[in-house]
Amino acid sequence: MTTTTLELIRRGAAQHGPRTAVVCGEHSMTYTQVNALSAQLAHALRAAGAAPGERVALLLNNGLHSVPLDFACVKAALNRVPLNARLSLAEHQRMLEDTGCRMLVFGADLAGRAQALRAALPGLACHGLGASLDGGADLLAAAQAQPATDPDVRVAEDDVILTLFTSGTTGTLKAARHTQASYAAICRNVLLNLLPATPDDTMLHAASLIHASGVFVLPFWLRGGKTVILPGFEPASFLAAIERERVTAINLVPTMLQMLVSLPAMAACNVDALRYVIYGASPMPRPVIERAMAIWGRHRFWQYYGQTEVPLCLAVLRPEDHHGERLGACGQVAPDVELRLIDEAGNEVPRGQPGEIAVRAPSAVAGYHDAPELTAQTFLPGGWVRTRDIGVFDADGFLHLKDRTSDMIVSGGYNVYPGEVENALLSHPAVRECAVIGLPDEKWVEAVSAVVVLHAGHAGGDALAAELAGHVADRLAAYKKPRRVLFAADLPKTAVGKMNRRELRERYRAAGAAA
Repeated sequence: MTTTTLELIRRGAAQHGPRTAVVCGEHSMTYTQVNALSAQLAHALRAAGAAPGERVALLLNNGLHSVPLDFACVKAALNRVPLNARLSLAEHQRMLEDTGCRMLVFGADLAGRAQALRAALPGLACHGLGASLDGGADLLAAAQAQPATDPDVRVAEDDVILTLFTSGTTGTLKAARHTQASYAAICRNVLLNLLPATPDDTMLHAASLIHASGVFVLPFWLRGGKTVILPGFEPASFLAAIERERVTAINLVPTMLQMLVSLPAMAACNVDALRYVIYGASPMPRPVIERAMAIWGRHRFWQYYGQTEVPLCLAVLRPEDHHGERLGACGQVAPDVELRLIDEAGNEVPRGQPGEIAVRAPSAVAGYHDAPELTAQTFLPGGWVRTRDIGVFDADGFLHLKDRTSDMIVSGGYNVYPGEVENALLSHPAVRECAVIGLPDEKWVEAVSAVVVLHAGHAGGDALAAELAGHVADRLAAYKKPRRVLFAADLPKTAVGKMNRRELRERYRAAGAAA
């Protein structure tokens, strides 16, 4: 049997009991304390009605109880469905409906959103951590009366333990399903390709733990390292925490690094202990990484290329390769990953030719929740996964990304699908037609940009641009609203009448719209 995530959690607890496992602000927990609380929370979840295999939604910002709650779900054999707290009420409601979640666990600071969701979905049971709503439990309080030993549950390697939402290529959300085995394989992938964590390592987390940052928790737990959690990313506080906690590893999206290099305090920060500056999630602007290396030294920087469907590292650019043209590469293929470049028919392309990146690895998800057609399009026979990214290998075996086959915008490390934003814009009475594209931006890497054709009788201008951006923000998460609204007389189409986004991007880049 393949090693399970539950087994790795138990090993870390047994091997590192008295060591500090988690630090958040002035509070900390040892391995023994995290293990005990996660067991108690697992019992409390089951007592609240969560049955093994059931999908349970988690609405939680980064905090002290993030790790114990995740571990509790694994110990209770639950399938956790994390919700990004930055999303809108409508988006949260849709996620709960799509996954059929009957239970929501919320943080005390998100009680208002939980109450709104319960009003929208009357059958939803809402239980808090340090808070409660009428008819719901405070799971932290309830856990105190529960045993500190794990529930007696049977798990199998193909049990789904995590259903993680990511944006889809058809304008719909995708919910990728991780199993006991695939999530354990991510742990091995991180330890093998990025950092062999030790008891002397401390990793600082400021990005949301429900996505890439969170996958580093289990490797550190298994090796006896320390996880330091910040509620969010604020550059000055982040640098202060690096010094205060003697941090050895950080994980950043390009926007975070861009914000850091703009601060004089970055150069003054004591990074003697810092050995791993790991970055990924979206392409890194070359001026940003060059400036960062000039300040902190090339020897600290590691880039990974990955997918939600196959975390974390498909390819890695090591510190010694951070120079010259290689700075534009994703790196070399990870040793526990198979990667090939294919054409539209699924055939491998000749060496040196661009093709869609297809991968096969133990960390691949078990398809998408309740989306058989999309699963069939993405997951090929033999275990191969289509990434929808176009890549090419250079003569030295370094993978370079050339394009995306989808129109996904990656802004500040967050995926934004144009169709969602376009649908919101089209609900405004002034908008006749629109297209949403990503344009280069120094801070966000790609800025969500809307090109709008107005109905007769409406005139474009700054006031209407601001109104349209606000119109989107009222319906979607703030990071999805257009940062630029551009007005046009028409939009380019292909011969069959489809929107030609590539021509649109080229038109506005050439016109200096990204300046």
